Amino acid sequence: MKEYIATFHTHLSAMRTQRALAGQGVAARLAPVPRYLSASCGTCVLYRANEAHLGDMDADVERVVEKSVQGDGFMELLNRA
Repeated sequence: MKEYIATFHTHLSAMRTQRALAGQGVAARLAPVPRYLSASCGTCVLYRANEAHLGDMDADVERVVEKSVQGDGFMELLNRA
């Protein structure tokens, strides 16, 4: 399993994405956005999955990153900033 962080332009978009991921059986939760990623709406979705599920992101998604195995960095998968 990989860990992902999705940031959004709006809180509503983050909530919609969390529900969509949960509907796919993905463990996802809302959390404050790490400041090194974005300051947009302040809410992100943290989730663990075998794939990024980019198709389940709401239209107002800002970024999706995959956390590195060591936990000291990330790889950007999507950027609509």
